[in-house]
Amino acid sequence: MRNLVVVLMGGLSGERKISFLTGKACLNALKKKRYKVKELDAKGHFVKELKKLKPKIVFNALHGKYGEDGFVQSILESLKIPYTHSGVLSSSLAMDKELSRSIFKKNKIKVPKYFLLQKGYEKNFKKKIKDKKIRFPIVIKPINEGSSLGVYICKNEMQFYKNYKKLKKDYDRILVEEYIPGKEIQAAVMGKKALGAIELVPKRKFYDYKAKYSSSAKTKHIMPASLSTKKYKEVMFLAKRAHNLLGCRGVTRSDFRFFKNKFYLLEINTQPGMTKLSLVPEIANYYSIKFEDLIDWMVRDASNNRWKNFIESFYL
Repeated sequence: MRNLVVVLMGGLSGERKISFLTGKACLNALKKKRYKVKELDAKGHFVKELKKLKPKIVFNALHGKYGEDGFVQSILESLKIPYTHSGVLSSSLAMDKELSRSIFKKNKIKVPKYFLLQKGYEKNFKKKIKDKKIRFPIVIKPINEGSSLGVYICKNEMQFYKNYKKLKKDYDRILVEEYIPGKEIQAAVMGKKALGAIELVPKRKFYDYKAKYSSSAKTKHIMPASLSTKKYKEVMFLAKRAHNLLGCRGVTRSDFRFFKNKFYLLEINTQPGMTKLSLVPEIANYYSIKFEDLIDWMVRDASNNRWKNFIESFYL
């Protein structure tokens, strides 16, 4: 048996349930690889428990707030416990859709037209949408959630105000963006290598929470994505570029829309799902990387000082 690996899962975000699915799958994979493992729910006094356990490595299977935004990463850095996935700064930037998009735009990666709407300043909506030359339909979403939580497609102004009213109960800042139709393409990066790209054809309006995590949604997966060789290489390049620009580590998944022969980056996920319906394991499997081997690689890639990759990214 190898030294202890603690799998952090659960937590306090809206993605708690999915985090358990990811965590259990990764836990079982590590057992198959003969690791000594223990699961830990990242709530309450989990830091105290973590100190008692003294793990050699933490596998971060958390999703959403506190697990994906640099919070738990900063705790692990302070405890000097090596951990998987991206570091503090990279996680924080990737989770903030506005900050990450500003970086992507400056580096010539196309993103949808967008603006930020602050709670209490709803009166600015009409002016902002006009200034940005955004037409309906539009998409509204929290700037710091994952798994498509709180995402609404609004066909007109009435739908916008109705859905915005729901969101502002829980969120102070909302991202408003143009709706980009076309193909839904998701590309995975593993370390320094762009792994592959998959196309999704949801039966629902878009690839929402249910489409991601429920087999009953019957989302069609096309692997590899039905793109020309040239365009497939392009989306792989863009995914790796986005990964490097934010200084990400481990595995990431970038979400694109492909419309009129152009790719638009919607976001990059530093803690992609690892459930039986998750995309990164599916992409890896297509290229003959078994799930257990993928998880084993992620553990071997774990380290401290993962923020250094963010600094190094400026010299790539």
